[in-house]
Formats: sequence, structure tokens, C-alpha cells
Amino acid sequence: MRHFEHRAVISGIGQSAIGRQIGRSGFQLTLDAILAAVADAGLTLDDIDGLAMFPGGGAANLPGYANGNLYEVQDALRITTTWRQGIVEGMALPFYGPAMAVATGQARHAVIWRTVKEGSAARAAGGRPAYGAAKPVAEGPLAWLLPIGMLSPVCQVAPYAARYMHEYGATREQLAWIPVTQRAHAALNPDAVYRTPLTVEDYLAARMISTPMCLYDCDVPADGATAIVVSAAETVPDLRSPVRIEAMAGVVEGRPAWEQWEDMGRVGHGAARAMWARTDLRPADVDLAQLYDGFTIEAVWWLEAMGFCGTGEAGAFVEGGERISLGGQLPLNTWGGQLSGGRLHAAFGHTAEAVRQLRGEAGDRQVAGAEVAAVTNVGGIEAGAALLTT
Repeated sequence: MRHFEHRAVISGIGQSAIGRQIGRSGFQLTLDAILAAVADAGLTLDDIDGLAMFPGGGAANLPGYANGNLYEVQDALRITTTWRQGIVEGMALPFYGPAMAVATGQARHAVIWRTVKEGSAARAAGGRPAYGAAKPVAEGPLAWLLPIGMLSPVCQVAPYAARYMHEYGATREQLAWIPVTQRAHAALNPDAVYRTPLTVEDYLAARMISTPMCLYDCDVPADGATAIVVSAAETVPDLRSPVRIEAMAGVVEGRPAWEQWEDMGRVGHGAARAMWARTDLRPADVDLAQLYDGFTIEAVWWLEAMGFCGTGEAGAFVEGGERISLGGQLPLNTWGGQLSGGRLHAAFGHTAEAVRQLRGEAGDRQVAGAEVAAVTNVGGIEAGAALLTT
């Protein structure tokens, strides 16, 4: 059976300037990224007939979510569309919707973007803005979170990390190797926010944010935009260097609320299982993994959910860093991930890096002979997993 994702390819990636604070508006950053992605695909704006933004307008309530307005972007670029979408989180991966659009003939070349100004928002607020900073009324899910001071994602995820460590015996000394190794990768990425070396001792000495998660367990608020062009497979001869979507899936097994998730030690297994059912490839075939790392524990969950190690074995798998380093068994987040490269959100930075690696365009951090890359999104109620191939 030919799956719909085989009728689509990722043809272009583009990014604006990325940094803690960039002196450009979110709208300008968006246009920079889209223009770069279209050029990267070997296309012109006249070729683009699909536009999508992630998440859609009004979907997020945090300061620094700077996607702008889909109609304004379309107008500024003078694009005539046959397909448009404002995608809210829950669509598995950012390129899922555009892939469906081109696979079903609704568009031939669709671009999706994600823009953040969280670095600037954090500076303006004197710290990283929390949920309550933008929506202080206790309604919806916030009715259960605000009264107990659970004002940011780290406060929501920390109990999951504590439960996982209690149940499986993972230690902070073991999990430290994820941010430490990714910082080493970021040192080879000129666009990474943090490039100075990080040691296990630095990690253990860092201030606690929400026990057991410290400063270096948390991704870095940044300014920047990423755009991805998805094209119909029949247009491959017209494209510069397309990457194939081998398989992808997004499955939410539990209740669609983080605070009501049933199994706090397993997040993402449904999406991973559904993805593997769509391909003959196996975990051993994967050359590198770009696993969502809004927090260290999310990368831990995905290592296990994707079958790179057994349930409860991720601590031992990452300990020492050898397996997840460049040249190791499974190079992890080779651009530095969100922990050091910057929070570009929703697997946009992870997807861009996977494409570069598969094209052989990653420079000093290139994984030799890379042919298969795994990419995942947040997990839990926003779980999505994909395999990209040359």
C-alpha cells in the first residue's frame, strides 16, 4: 500500500536570523524564513500555492508567539493560493497538514512557518513569561493549574519527570548527558543560541526550576522563524534537493490534557507505534534522531517510545554521551536541540536539521552517510513522529 506521505516531499527549509533577541518584528522574521525556504527548494514565489501557519491565529496564549496573520503574509508575498490552513497544535508534526494537501492535489507546493519572539518577550517581562502572564483568568484547563501556581510548562512536566525517575531509577547524573552532549553539538552550529561548553558538574550545580528539572533541562527562549516547503512528489525533477517522507503518524492515546495523562512514564508511544506500522524500516536503520526536547525528559521519553532503547532504559542509554554524540550509535539533536540551539518550537528546528543532515549540508556537525532521520514533536497530547529519508 502506498501511504499518502509518499506522495509528498520536503523540498525546502529556511530560517531567519536566530538569537536571544533579534531586532526585527515577527512579521519580518516570517518573511525572511519563507523567502529562504522557497529559494532553498529551487522554486519562486509564483510556484507556491499553499500556505499554512503553526499554530493558527489565537491558538496560543503565551507572549512571544509571533506568527503574525496568514492573510498579511500572503498579501506581502503576493501569493495566489489554492489551499490555506491555520494549524493548531495537535496535528502531529508541522509538515503533516501540508503533506496531506499536496498528496490530495489541493496544492503543489505548500509552505508552513513558525515564528517566535520568546527571547524578546522574556527580556521585556524581566523573565520568561508564564501562562498566567497572558491569561490570568482561571478558566478551561487553567482552572486546575493557576490556583496551585502551575504557571508554565516546566511546572506541568516536572511531575512527569519525577515519576519517571522514581519508577525507573534514572538519575540526574545520567540525564545530564543529554543537555551536555547537545551543547557540544551546538558548538558546531553557528546559529545556536548557546555554544559555550557545558559539563555534568555545571548541570548539577545549576539552579532548580521545578524539581527535578534544573535550568539546563529547559529549552532556551529565542527569537527566530523557520519555514518548510512541502511539494508534490511528481515535482521532484524541478526541485533542488528534496527529502522523502518515509512514514509519519500522530496518535494521542490518553485524555487530551497534560494534567490528566494516565501514564506519567510513557509519552509518545502511540504515535511511534503507528509510525513504525507504516514502514519496513526499524529503529536500527535510523542514522540520527531529532527528538523534541522542550525539556530533557521529553527526549528521554522519545528515545524509549521510538524503540531506540527499552522502557526505563534511557538513563543508561545516554549515560556518558557516547551513544548520542556525533559518531555514536544515535547522534541526538545534532544542531544543539532546543536546549542549546533555541526554542524554535513544534519540531521546526528539528525538521530543518534533519533535512540538512540528509542532504549532507550540516557542515562540521554532519553525520557521515546519513540516510534515515527520525523527527518527533512534543509528545503526549501533541505527539507526532516521522522518518525522513534521502
